[in-house]
Amino acid sequence: MNLEPVMTNESMFPTVMSAPCDKEPTTEAPALAGFTGIVGQSAALRELLELVEMVALTDSTVLIRGETGTGKELIARAIHDHSRRRSKAFVTFNCAAVPDGLLESELFGHERGAFTGAILQQIGRLELADGGTLFLDEIGDIPLELQPKLLRVLQEREFERLGSTRTKRVNVRVVAATHRNLEEMIAENLFRSDLFYRLNVFPVETPPLRERPDDIPLLAWHFVRKFADQMSKRVDAISSEAMTALMQYSWPGNVRELQNIIERAVVVYERGKLTIRQSWLAGGSFGSVSSAQIPAVSFSQGDRDMIGLALAKAKGRVSGPAGAAAMLGVPPSTLESRIRSLNINKYQFKMA
Repeated sequence: MNLEPVMTNESMFPTVMSAPCDKEPTTEAPALAGFTGIVGQSAALRELLELVEMVALTDSTVLIRGETGTGKELIARAIHDHSRRRSKAFVTFNCAAVPDGLLESELFGHERGAFTGAILQQIGRLELADGGTLFLDEIGDIPLELQPKLLRVLQEREFERLGSTRTKRVNVRVVAATHRNLEEMIAENLFRSDLFYRLNVFPVETPPLRERPDDIPLLAWHFVRKFADQMSKRVDAISSEAMTALMQYSWPGNVRELQNIIERAVVVYERGKLTIRQSWLAGGSFGSVSSAQIPAVSFSQGDRDMIGLALAKAKGRVSGPAGAAAMLGVPPSTLESRIRSLNINKYQFKMA
């Protein structure tokens, strides 16, 4: 099957000095020692995992921040696996995946008869994680009315099930994650500042894939092996054009998008070298941002002034159609990351 080659505009992407690895490595693309499922060797990833090893040995609450698809749950699990709680439960709870009316019951549990349909007592995720780690994914989506109850858990390690007056105590370590800008949500009265400070004891940030291009060949081959094994296919090489395109693409969907692209490539693969169609990286089938829609904005020179001008015009707002990110033509999460790295106080522009 003759698949369409990928053409990309190199000026839009970071320069990669090393040659792409288009032939299958003789050894498995390694996860860093002791970190199951985390593939890569880049400096950005190593720096993150050093922080993980450091905080894992404590019981401190961790807030993992990063764009969607950057592996925040893998980092949370790594924290648990390297902690003294590793023999106990690691319980995940996605705050955005449960309807608001059921979220309190799912998280804290309920007593029989607490509400219509509650015919049995239910243990919540918090109790299930007793002695272990509770991973609260998408913490920015937790309803405002439930935030005081979660704050009490973090402060006092106690709570009541829905429909009960009996206080229960738990010994649980909380790791939370979000792709949202919680500081902006606080300014808009959508997130409690006291809860934020309790969660933000030890913040870590998962780097986007575009900031760790050296990991792309390792990740690509990791996913090729995975899907080739599942589909009983043998793939010995990725075309050099495809690998170059993978390394130059901006990856708005991060590692999750790369995994999807590789899976599709293996599905249609018949013989020869694995290839990638241009339309796949243009977001036609995955809903990602087209590389053609991302202007050649470089944050390496004059970025502080450029961001400042955009924030001033947007009155400090980053996201939304009138936000600074839209003016600069970059994803809001990218701009948020740059604002933090440059130590820009965007709130001063709200008062301007």
